[in-house]
Amino acid sequence: MRIRALSAMVMTVMGTASVHAAHAGDLDVVGPPAAQADGARLHRLIVKYRDGSAERRDVPAKLRAIESAAARALPQRTVRAQAGLQPRHVRTLAIGADVIRLAHALDRAEGEALMREIAADPAVVYVEADLRLRHTGVVAPALVPDDQYYDQYQWHLKDNDGGIRAPSAWDVSAGAGVVVAVLDTGITAHPDLDDNVLEGYDFITDSFVSRRETDERVPGAQDHGDWNPEAGECYAGSPAQPSSWHGTHVAGTVAELGNNGIGMAGVAFDAKVLPVRVLGRCGGYTSDIADAVVWASGGSVDGVPDNENPAEVINMSLGGGGSCGAAMQSAIDGAVARGTTVVVAAGNSAADAADFYPASCGSVIVVGANRINGGIAGYSNYGGTVDLSAPGGGGGVDGNPGGYVWQSWNDGETSPGEPAYVGMTGTSMAAPHVAGVAALVQSAAETPLAPQALEQLLRDSARPFPVVIPTGTPIGAGIVDAAAALEAALAEPCDPEVEECGPEAMPLVNRVPVNGLIGGGGAQLLFSIDVPAGTRSLNLRSYGGSGDVSLYVAHGRAPTVQVHDRASTRPGNSEAVVITNPAEGSYYLLVVGDYAFTNLSVLGLFQ
Repeated sequence: MRIRALSAMVMTVMGTASVHAAHAGDLDVVGPPAAQADGARLHRLIVKYRDGSAERRDVPAKLRAIESAAARALPQRTVRAQAGLQPRHVRTLAIGADVIRLAHALDRAEGEALMREIAADPAVVYVEADLRLRHTGVVAPALVPDDQYYDQYQWHLKDNDGGIRAPSAWDVSAGAGVVVAVLDTGITAHPDLDDNVLEGYDFITDSFVSRRETDERVPGAQDHGDWNPEAGECYAGSPAQPSSWHGTHVAGTVAELGNNGIGMAGVAFDAKVLPVRVLGRCGGYTSDIADAVVWASGGSVDGVPDNENPAEVINMSLGGGGSCGAAMQSAIDGAVARGTTVVVAAGNSAADAADFYPASCGSVIVVGANRINGGIAGYSNYGGTVDLSAPGGGGGVDGNPGGYVWQSWNDGETSPGEPAYVGMTGTSMAAPHVAGVAALVQSAAETPLAPQALEQLLRDSARPFPVVIPTGTPIGAGIVDAAAALEAALAEPCDPEVEECGPEAMPLVNRVPVNGLIGGGGAQLLFSIDVPAGTRSLNLRSYGGSGDVSLYVAHGRAPTVQVHDRASTRPGNSEAVVITNPAEGSYYLLVVGDYAFTNLSVLGLFQ
């Protein structure tokens, strides 16, 4: 019952003086826990008891309740053979739930039986497995920074097809004054990153995972390495592998120093990174990650000093199989309520992101991965839960350096070695591009945007995919576009005393179709058409191409999926709304991609 991280698939390491091939490893999400031979063993539980119950107030009462549930749920021979489960209270989370550790691991069937019995207790709000996650990597005038490797390697920041168009944004904002928390493996010292790194915290409470001497949480977020010396150490079939230094690479993507004459540049190179260590050897527990989300966003966590630098943005390039649990969702909801935008990687299993978490959680920005040509990366998760895409790299398919996302790294095989630079692929690499663009917007905006408004702005300003995204594998509204996002954020509001105000829409000319439209699942295109007085009939249509869209129409205002005057929602691209004797004025037509669509035509005609 583990969740594995969304890490890079292939890595090519670059030292300060030369470029050379390094090790390659497959660290992708491999599927839901049920698909893993050893992944179904239950070691830890997250249980939330109701206010006013004895269990909520008293630790011995909690443990007695677990033991009683085990006696009812598990075969007596199992309980006797294991001398009881000997549950131990680990701690109470910031969200009010408790972490319980079992002395003896249970297999999948036993674990499910135990959780059903616990859930039947009227005092219990919810119970879930404390799953282990792993990272998702190791898969106009414009500022051109003078960093020595920027021009040759960092296509993902500047390429017009697959990149994020950062140079045109840097003339406006480089992220000054914004804090981005990176919940990952921690961070290593690096001269091209150190000045932008705040003191974080190590939230790992298992010394085996952390490689520290105790289970206590400690200040700082030093990455002690996540190497595995032996195959099978984490789960049946897990490989022996060196340390990934995943957090250093992700932090570099967000805010590696830029325009400083050395190395490479980050998306928001004037922003600050708050490293929060939640992943180590074999990953990290949901309970630790949930507490880290609370703390990073400015909430209080028992036993940890309050965060003096609450993050406006949190990046989580991590995840695993399964739906979002109540503990993680509660932590995310609290962060969003405090004004923090949460960005997560979609996952690297070439599967529906709805089957992985935290990508399946609500109130997060879910990021898929695109290649240098703007197409979907073969490993990227997809589906209706994916909001937009960002560069993740295509690996060997696109060659070196174009197949990789290049940032800061460390060349140590196990414990930290020398600073270096590396090319990685994965949705782990895509997510921090979006987190970085979010930092650019929040830095430039006169008033920081609320998380929901920022998510909508990033979706609305995303650049259409330059190549066809298969209908069955949509990866959001488009590719995150730093320049367009800033332009939208800084657009002057319409003054009705000076000009006629209305929604920004592409105008339709009577009887002239707009052809060749493409978009991902969830993409929205807004059109307008001015209808004169005396018109007998108005026909608004979409047709052609492939995919599935719906039409929503309103008079005098922009429609939404929820609020509109008329709609057409048949399967496929052939939709029509016909209005007899329409009122004079502007009609707005919203085209929404129920699934990805390509080569679509939109037509408005009146007579």
